[in-house]
Amino acid sequence: MIRIYHNTRCSKSRCTLDLLKEHNQEVEVVEYLKQTPSAEELKGLLQKLGMKPEALVRKGEAVYKERYAGKNLNDDEWIQAMVENPVLIERPIVVKGDKAVIGRPPENVLQLL
Repeated sequence: MIRIYHNTRCSKSRCTLDLLKEHNQEVEVVEYLKQTPSAEELKGLLQKLGMKPEALVRKGEAVYKERYAGKNLNDDEWIQAMVENPVLIERPIVVKGDKAVIGRPPENVLQLL
Protein backbone atom coordinates (compact mmCIF):
# COMPACT_ATOMS: atom_id res chain seq x y z
CA MET A 1 0.00 0.00 0.00
CA ILE A 2 1.19 3.46 -0.91
CA ARG A 3 0.18 6.55 1.04
CA ILE A 4 0.17 10.00 -0.55
CA TYR A 5 -0.03 13.20 1.43
CA HIS A 6 -2.08 15.05 -1.14
CA ASN A 7 -3.41 18.52 -1.87
CA THR A 8 -6.25 18.37 -4.40
CA ARG A 9 -5.54 21.96 -5.50
CA CYS A 10 -1.91 21.24 -6.42
CA SER A 11 -1.24 20.18 -10.01
CA LYS A 12 1.97 18.28 -9.08
CA SER A 13 0.10 16.41 -6.38
CA ARG A 14 -2.71 15.49 -8.80
CA CYS A 15 -0.18 14.37 -11.43
CA THR A 16 1.63 12.23 -8.88
CA LEU A 17 -1.61 10.58 -7.79
CA ASP A 18 -2.55 9.93 -11.44
CA LEU A 19 0.88 8.41 -12.09
CA LEU A 20 0.46 6.02 -9.16
CA LYS A 21 -2.97 4.98 -10.43
CA GLU A 22 -1.59 4.49 -13.96
CA HIS A 23 0.86 1.99 -12.43
CA ASN A 24 -2.04 0.13 -10.77
CA GLN A 25 -0.95 1.04 -7.27
CA GLU A 26 -3.36 0.81 -4.35
CA VAL A 27 -3.20 4.29 -2.85
CA GLU A 28 -4.31 5.68 0.49
CA VAL A 29 -4.91 9.40 0.05
CA VAL A 30 -4.33 11.69 3.02
CA GLU A 31 -5.54 15.23 2.38
CA TYR A 32 -3.02 16.72 4.78
CA LEU A 33 -4.67 20.15 4.84
CA LYS A 34 -7.75 18.48 6.37
CA GLN A 35 -5.95 15.69 8.28
CA THR A 36 -2.86 17.47 9.52
CA PRO A 37 -0.01 15.12 10.41
CA SER A 38 1.05 15.20 14.05
CA ALA A 39 4.56 16.20 15.07
CA GLU A 40 5.43 12.52 15.54
CA GLU A 41 4.04 11.63 12.12
CA LEU A 42 6.07 14.43 10.52
CA LYS A 43 9.21 13.21 12.28
CA GLY A 44 8.60 9.74 10.85
CA LEU A 45 8.05 11.13 7.36
CA LEU A 46 11.22 13.21 7.59
CA GLN A 47 13.19 10.14 8.63
CA LYS A 48 11.83 8.17 5.65
CA LEU A 49 12.61 11.11 3.36
CA GLY A 50 16.10 11.56 4.82
CA MET A 51 15.43 15.29 5.20
CA LYS A 52 15.74 17.96 7.84
CA PRO A 53 12.46 19.70 8.75
CA GLU A 54 13.37 23.05 7.23
CA ALA A 55 13.96 21.36 3.85
CA LEU A 56 10.30 20.23 3.83
CA VAL A 57 8.98 23.79 4.30
CA ARG A 58 7.38 25.57 1.32
CA LYS A 59 9.11 28.93 1.46
CA GLY A 60 6.93 30.54 -1.20
CA GLU A 61 3.80 30.43 0.94
CA ALA A 62 2.46 33.70 2.37
CA VAL A 63 2.44 32.32 5.92
CA TYR A 64 6.15 31.50 5.60
CA LYS A 65 6.97 34.99 4.38
CA GLU A 66 4.84 36.61 7.09
CA ARG A 67 5.90 34.50 10.09
CA TYR A 68 9.06 32.52 9.42
CA ALA A 69 11.25 34.12 6.74
CA GLY A 70 14.67 34.92 8.12
CA LYS A 71 14.09 33.06 11.37
CA ASN A 72 16.56 30.50 12.64
CA LEU A 73 14.31 27.76 14.07
CA ASN A 74 15.45 24.40 15.39
CA ASP A 75 14.06 21.13 14.01
CA ASP A 76 11.26 20.85 16.58
CA GLU A 77 10.20 24.45 15.94
CA TRP A 78 10.01 23.84 12.16
CA ILE A 79 7.95 20.71 12.78
CA GLN A 80 5.60 22.66 15.05
CA ALA A 81 5.29 25.38 12.39
CA MET A 82 4.19 22.73 9.87
CA VAL A 83 1.70 21.21 12.32
CA GLU A 84 0.20 24.65 12.97
CA ASN A 85 0.33 25.64 9.28
CA PRO A 86 0.09 22.49 7.14
CA VAL A 87 0.15 24.58 3.96
CA LEU A 88 3.90 24.86 4.68
CA ILE A 89 4.43 21.13 4.08
CA GLU A 90 5.97 20.37 0.68
CA ARG A 91 3.71 18.22 -1.45
CA PRO A 92 3.05 15.57 -2.36
CA ILE A 93 4.82 13.16 -0.03
CA VAL A 94 4.53 9.55 -1.13
CA VAL A 95 5.30 6.73 1.30
CA LYS A 96 5.79 3.02 0.73
CA GLY A 97 7.00 1.00 3.68
CA ASP A 98 10.06 2.62 5.21
CA LYS A 99 10.79 4.86 2.21
CA ALA A 100 9.30 8.14 1.05
CA VAL A 101 9.83 10.66 -1.73
CA ILE A 102 8.57 14.09 -2.65
CA GLY A 103 6.56 13.92 -5.88
CA ARG A 104 8.35 16.87 -7.46
CA PRO A 105 8.65 15.97 -10.23
CA PRO A 106 5.89 13.33 -10.14
CA GLU A 107 8.26 10.77 -11.69
CA ASN A 108 10.17 10.66 -8.39
CA VAL A 109 7.53 8.20 -7.14
CA LEU A 110 8.68 5.59 -9.65
CA GLN A 111 11.61 4.93 -7.26
CA LEU A 112 9.09 3.40 -4.85
CA LEU A 113 7.42 1.06 -7.34
